[in-house]
Amino acid sequence: MPDQFDVSLEDDDLLSEVELTTTLIIAASEADEHLSQEEIDRLLGVTPRPPEQRPSQD
Repeated sequence: MPDQFDVSLEDDDLLSEVELTTTLIIAASEADEHLSQEEIDRLLGVTPRPPEQRPSQD
């Protein structure tokens, strides 16, 4: 009979989120001032879309 408590607790998406959060915490703690949105985007690997590709806010 398999052990019902023998489950994998590894969640790749969760691990990725923890890594991103940790990166932000470290960067913020080392910064002399607030991180700019551009700095945060760079740390998270976000590439801003040009204005014409953004969805309208109607």
